[in-house]
Amino acid sequence: MKVGIVGAGMVGSTAGYALALMGLASEIVLIDRNDALAVAQAEDIAHAVPFMSSTVVNAGQYRDLEGAGVVILAAGVSQKPGETRLELLERNAAVFRAVLAEVLPVAPDAILLIASNPVDIMTQITTRLSGIDPRRVIGSGTILDTARFRSLVGRHLGISPQSVHAYVLGEHGDSEVLAWTSARAGSVPLSSFAAQVGSPLTAEVRAQIDDGVRNAAYKIINGKGSTYYGIGAGLARIVKAIARDQRDVLSVSNTTAEVAGVRDVALSIPRVIGAEGVLADLFPDLDEAEYAALNRSASLLKERADAIPL
Repeated sequence: MKVGIVGAGMVGSTAGYALALMGLASEIVLIDRNDALAVAQAEDIAHAVPFMSSTVVNAGQYRDLEGAGVVILAAGVSQKPGETRLELLERNAAVFRAVLAEVLPVAPDAILLIASNPVDIMTQITTRLSGIDPRRVIGSGTILDTARFRSLVGRHLGISPQSVHAYVLGEHGDSEVLAWTSARAGSVPLSSFAAQVGSPLTAEVRAQIDDGVRNAAYKIINGKGSTYYGIGAGLARIVKAIARDQRDVLSVSNTTAEVAGVRDVALSIPRVIGAEGVLADLFPDLDEAEYAALNRSASLLKERADAIPL
C-alpha cells in the first residue's frame, strides 16, 4: 500500500519512519510546503530502510499521492502570540481546506488519517470539508492516551501492557475519560486482577495513573518541546490495521451519530478498524461518573467544532 504524509515535521516524519521500519507500506510519499524539509526527511528515513524493510521513501508533490490507500494529514499552523484557540482553529481549517483540495482529486479513495491537533475537532472539520464517507476519516484520537493508560497499569501490576485491555475515551485532551469500569487484565476485571497479584488499585494509585496519562504530554513538552515518537508509532499502528485489514479494536476519533447523549461529534471510543476504515463503533460499560464525564467531553468538543465557520 502507498501511504502519503502531508506535513513532514516531527509527527509526520516520525510516522513515516515507523511505517518504513515496520514495512507496512510499499511506498511512502512525504509532502510539505517546505520542499527542502520533505526531501531531507525522506532521504534520512530512506537510509534507515535497508536495515529493516524494502519500503520506498520519497519526497513528492500532491500529484504523487495518486493510488495512495492512506493519506496522513499532519499539517497545520502554530498558535500566534495573543491568538485565541478559535482563531487558531479557523486558520487550521483554512489549511486543511487547501490541503484537501489537492489531495482528494488525486487520491479520492484514500482513507484520511488525521494527526493534527486538536485532533478531534480537526477530524470533524475534515469530515465536513471533504464530503467523503465519515468512516474513511479517522483521527488518531486517544490511541496514544490508551497506550499510556495500559503501560502505567501494566507497570503497576507487573504485567505486559499488551495484556491490559483498557481504553481512554472522549477528547484527546484535558477532558478525556479513563474507562476504569470496563478495564480488564487478561479476561479478569482489573480490580480483581490487582487484588489477586497483591497490587491493589487504591484511590491513590488510580489518581497517580490518571495524572500520568492526562499530563504526560505536558511533561514531555516541558522537557523537549514536543511529542512525536509515541504518536508516530500510534499512527503506524492504525495504518497497519487498515493495510492488512486486521479489524483491530483501536481507540480512534471519528464523527459519530451519538455518544453519551451528544449527537454528531468526533471523539474517541473503541472502534473496529479495517481496510474500509471504521467498521463498527463499540461502547464500553461505564459507571455513572464515567458516563457523565464522557458527556461533558463530547459536549465540549461539539461546542468547539460547531463554533468554526466552514
